[in-house]
Parts: sequence; structure tokens; C-alpha cells
Amino acid sequence: MVKFKEAEARLFKNVYVCKRCKTKLRADPEDVRRGKVKCRKCGSKALRLKHKELKR
Repeated sequence: MVKFKEAEARLFKNVYVCKRCKTKLRADPEDVRRGKVKCRKCGSKALRLKHKELKR
């Protein structure tokens, strides 16, 4: 999908997706693990990393 490291870092590094409303946000992984980060849109703390490739 991505052909060079800089583009992959820009698209996927520290990008999380809310499991409830599917909003993307960029945050520090350590803060996400501690539960300090919440979704701006719905307030949920259930976040996952953005998938790097489509699962079919």
C-alpha cells in the first residue's frame, strides 16, 4: 500500500480510531494505554490503532 517510510509514518504513526464512532485521532500510545485519552466526538475511551491494511 505505502511505498516509503515517511508516508507510512504520516498515515499510521500514533493514529487511533474510536471503536464506538469511528473517529480518527492522533495520540501518544502510552497515554492511550493508561486511559488518559478519550474520543473528542463521543467521549469513549475505547480506542484501537488504525489498521495498516484492509482485512478481506
